[in-house]
Amino acid sequence: MMTLEEKQQDVIEEFSLFEDWMEKYEHLIELGKDLPLIDPEKKTEDRLIQGCQSQVWLESGISDGKMQFTADSDAIITKGIISLLIRVLNQESPESVAKADLHFIREIGLHDHLSPTRSNGLLSMIKRMKMEALRQI
Repeated sequence: MMTLEEKQQDVIEEFSLFEDWMEKYEHLIELGKDLPLIDPEKKTEDRLIQGCQSQVWLESGISDGKMQFTADSDAIITKGIISLLIRVLNQESPESVAKADLHFIREIGLHDHLSPTRSNGLLSMIKRMKMEALRQI
């Protein structure tokens, strides 16, 4: 089982294989296709992440002391972004999720290549995942 830091390094190395942002966006879209989808009946108002331009639903729970996340979005790029966050934060303790420094976002240049509204959405997703973790502590 990889540590939070190892998972971030994994993402950084993966994104370094692409030469430009068009390729990175395509990769993000592919990642979104592998997202563990939320049950359709759980796409409820209370699971919608506020502050996202597109609709993003996040379901979280805890199993054996580790956070479990599933999500869905009606936008393909956003789906890729939430899938990256889930990949890094899934199966981590609530404490780790709550205090995680998600430096991979900065290091792969994601923040710099998102529109301001998508950037706000990204911050809203992170905030929501951390809040969900705090509820479990």
